[in-house]
Amino acid sequence: MTFTPAAPPEGSAIAGPRPLVLVAILVTILAWASAFIVIRAVGPHFTGGALALARLLVGSALLGLVLIARRWVAPTGREWLLIAGFGIAWFGAYNVALNIAEKSLDAGTTAMIVNIGPLLIALGAGVFLGEGIGKWLSIGAAVAFAGVLAIGAGAGGGGLGDGSGVLWSLAAAVTYAAGVLLQKPALRRLPAAQVTWLGCSIGAVACLPFAGELADGLREAPTSALVGAVYLGAVPTALAFSTWAYALKRMPAGQLGISTYVVPPLVVVLGFLVFAEVPTVAAMIGGAVCLVGVALSRRRQRVPG
Repeated sequence: MTFTPAAPPEGSAIAGPRPLVLVAILVTILAWASAFIVIRAVGPHFTGGALALARLLVGSALLGLVLIARRWVAPTGREWLLIAGFGIAWFGAYNVALNIAEKSLDAGTTAMIVNIGPLLIALGAGVFLGEGIGKWLSIGAAVAFAGVLAIGAGAGGGGLGDGSGVLWSLAAAVTYAAGVLLQKPALRRLPAAQVTWLGCSIGAVACLPFAGELADGLREAPTSALVGAVYLGAVPTALAFSTWAYALKRMPAGQLGISTYVVPPLVVVLGFLVFAEVPTVAAMIGGAVCLVGVALSRRRQRVPG
């Protein structure tokens, strides 16, 4: 069994990702940014759980095709637990929480709150995966949390609904981070495609209680909403989670998680172009503070000498 080495301490040189890894990261970022927009468009026609189930069923089917003729590596008992946790947390709970959040929040605001996930990943990776927690990571996390509080403080102004969307977005961020931290150790020995398919399938099983709601939605939703649900399963799920797993297998979880900080600005731009949505002033200020926190978390402490 081989183990992925921990990230070097702050102040040491870090080799850049390989070109294929960079391509995988770019595909992941673009696909996940588009997901916020499509969820916002499709959401009114499905419940949060129904849309998650539809997305995961499509994703599981497509990811399963990728595994045809590939060698199966039997997971150990510990790896099954990691994969089950990863599937339930990220594929299942994250998608349900995200879908519900976007029923009351615009896509850009939701993305800005969910984007604290990478900071949670970096903190968790430092504690559980041995990647280290430095001074700037701690400072960045505190600043980003202040940004979330600023967004939440604007919930009473009308632009953010009753504030429940903020809480659902925070739940999405936490389950996103938990999923990554469980996925990373499973990728040490198991093929990325196999882990991704198993996680997606387990997430779909966890969402089966929403099957009745999905059936109702499929009967009443317009064709455009059905196409959107299929897109969510094919691109942000099957494709993007595959490219994410490919990159995660080859670089530290904390470093990769931070790379998604560009998603919220993309979502804000797309939200304006597609829906003419502009986040509230409180959300923009809070989101900017969150991004500052993310940037601070990636600073490297200088080593005297």
